[in-house]
Amino acid sequence: MKAASLLRFLVTATVVVLAVLLGHALWKHYLYAPWTRDGRVRAEVVRVAPDVSGLVDRVAVVDNQFVHKGDLLLVIDQARFRNAVAQAEANLAAAEAGARAAGANIAAAVASAKARQAQYRMYAEQAQRREQMGDVISREARSDAAATASAARASWQQAQAGGSQANAAREQAAAAVEQAQVALDRAQLDLERTEVRAPVDGYVTNLAVRVGDYAATGTPRLALIDAHSYYLYGYFEETKLPQLRVGDPVDVRLMAGGVHLKGTITGIAHGITDRDNPAGGDLLADVNPTFNWVRLAQRVPVRIAIDTSKMPPGTMLAAGMTATVEVHPRGVR
Repeated sequence: MKAASLLRFLVTATVVVLAVLLGHALWKHYLYAPWTRDGRVRAEVVRVAPDVSGLVDRVAVVDNQFVHKGDLLLVIDQARFRNAVAQAEANLAAAEAGARAAGANIAAAVASAKARQAQYRMYAEQAQRREQMGDVISREARSDAAATASAARASWQQAQAGGSQANAAREQAAAAVEQAQVALDRAQLDLERTEVRAPVDGYVTNLAVRVGDYAATGTPRLALIDAHSYYLYGYFEETKLPQLRVGDPVDVRLMAGGVHLKGTITGIAHGITDRDNPAGGDLLADVNPTFNWVRLAQRVPVRIAIDTSKMPPGTMLAAGMTATVEVHPRGVR
């Protein structure tokens, strides 16, 4: 009897010890092992907005369609923008004609100034010869010759001033041509921007725009998920953060079909919102006067890059998928 009782005691004690050790190991694994079931697939979302305003004339894609960078997404009604281009072309032609006329006016002004200069020199020489002849001719004739030379000089100076004005008019006309060219370039750019194209390779998501809708400049009309931007966020409890380092390899198991992926930690968030202590109205801390003795470990986002070279063929990723994330720490460096 004593042997049987001792055996039962030893078996019971062994089971209890094993249970305690197993429970302790599971507890440590749950609290401190670097893994989490709270993983999310994320992706960069491009909110596509038109650069010009107008009625939607055509929608070239359907919901969930894959598009390449540069593919046509939708078209804004182009009639008004074509008219603007035609008007800008006419304004440019008028400005160029004005510039040519200003150039012709300069040539005429230069020729007139040269003629007035030659005339002035002729009258000046005549006045000088008559002045040198002295009493051979009358004083009145000498005075008339000097007055004629002075008038010719004034006429020459006036022609020079007209040349300066013509030169200024030419510069103004040249500036008008540049302005008209800029306006034409702007009108052509607006016409080109009536065709809204994909800025990246990606998937059209939640398409809600329809033909006849009014699209306003800068207002997003559809979402485009960048096909090359998928990554994961693993939300790890703060008790597990000391074991995590940037560059640590990661195993990922998606809930969708249990697909296994490989990844690498690329960043660890350095802050989360403190819900218990929000800022007060005067920007001072609004400290909660009560304290809960049972405190749950906060979860901190850890960014994980997906190794696409090791992704199983046919794997479909969608932003918002859940996943289990297990990190293989490489030690504290």
